[in-house]
Amino acid sequence: MLLVWRYLWVLPVTLAGLVLGLMARGSGGAWQQVNGVLEVAGGWPARVLQRGFPFSGPVLAITLGHVVLGVSKAALEHTRRHERAHVRQFERWGVLLLVLYPLASVLAGLRGGNPYRDNCFEREARAAEACLR
Repeated sequence: MLLVWRYLWVLPVTLAGLVLGLMARGSGGAWQQVNGVLEVAGGWPARVLQRGFPFSGPVLAITLGHVVLGVSKAALEHTRRHERAHVRQFERWGVLLLVLYPLASVLAGLRGGNPYRDNCFEREARAAEACLR
């Protein structure tokens, strides 16, 4: 039952990720399932990731629930540990993470830090990545 809840709690965000995954697939991307997470490489979303976002610049991958969109299969492999930390964050916080993450960025910026690098969710993901190496 707990496993079902982990997926249902974050389902609205995962569905958004699936829509982007379908767009990626339709524009030349590929996908694979790895340990209960759909990984999507390439296609149209990859070009958006390569352009980047405010405060972070270009990124190799982004997590939306149980979907990880990456610029390539190599990028997905390279960022797997980091992005799995974000999957666990979505499992913990559900759709609330869509509000909490930007708030954490604002708070980091107000404290004089970088809104991306010093975001507590990014710090947690980097720590999880470092612990597993």
